[in-house]
Amino acid sequence: MSFELIVFDWDGTLMDSEARIVACIQTAFADLGEPPPSAAAARNIIGLGLDEAMAMLWPDATLARRRDVMDRYRAHFLGGNETPSDLFPEARAALAWLSQRGHLLAVATGKSRRGLDEVLAATGLDTVFHATRCADETRSKPYPDMLLELMDELGVAASATLMVGDTEYDIQMAHNAGAAALAVCYGVHERERLLAQHPLACLESLGELPGWLGRLAEVSTDGLPLPA
Repeated sequence: MSFELIVFDWDGTLMDSEARIVACIQTAFADLGEPPPSAAAARNIIGLGLDEAMAMLWPDATLARRRDVMDRYRAHFLGGNETPSDLFPEARAALAWLSQRGHLLAVATGKSRRGLDEVLAATGLDTVFHATRCADETRSKPYPDMLLELMDELGVAASATLMVGDTEYDIQMAHNAGAAALAVCYGVHERERLLAQHPLACLESLGELPGWLGRLAEVSTDGLPLPA
């Protein structure tokens, strides 16, 4: 088993932005005089598109009121909040290793196009990925649309595509698109929750990715069980 296209989630997979997202969500609610959601509730929706995230966080609110919160969230996340968010250790090296070996690389994220473009430029990764999809461009996870569109754009079959993410939404999207899924256990959703969605494996760091891909190719050739 080998993968031509490797698609990454962004928040919680490549970038440690959990604290910033949670802070911006809570501040957005407070701006409107509403009780902010708990940190656990805010973490739970990371990975979804903003529309879907706010519908889950505040199901009883009117659409107009949820849009007010979304506007305040965007203002804080794109402008005012200074909570640090950096790439995870070994993320840059893992991407370089994959690129050197000829893999096509892509991003499928719950971020907006503006938000993704800003962090790609800020991290210097804007030339690394062959294609990207954001939640304001198509249906959000766990729907398969992001992956289906990326595979179509890059001309890669589902059988040659691997989705890497830190939430059950990433894994569900991969399954819904007919692609393989690999979980990372250092992000938003805990290992047990991820394993319940049956990814190929759950890695503790992106530094494990090159070795895991190598072992996967070997065991697949030999017809042995996949690595855990």
